[in-house]
Amino acid sequence: MAFPTAVNDQVTDAITQSNVKVIGESPAMALGNLYQAMAHSTGILFENAVSAQQQQNTLALAAANMGVMQIYSLDTATGAGAAEKGGQVGVADTLISFLSVLNSLQPVGA
Repeated sequence: MAFPTAVNDQVTDAITQSNVKVIGESPAMALGNLYQAMAHSTGILFENAVSAQQQQNTLALAAANMGVMQIYSLDTATGAGAAEKGGQVGVADTLISFLSVLNSLQPVGA
């Protein structure tokens, strides 16, 4: 002890040693708490990632379902007629133009 006191030296030594023990363990306890907090945060991060993936899968299934419902809701005859008309747009005009070009290439006396 640095100076004499009215307290027993064994008591002061015990308190001093326990204080030194607490101070010596505090960096390890702080790192342990830090690692535990990081592990907990990482776990929450992965939980959120899994939740977001599940929501994206649900949205993808809903979008695919809506597409299939729209395809099945079309009348087949109407769809076939529309497809046929869509494929022949401008065919008559093209044939007439081609025929006029061929007529212009024929000799006049033929």
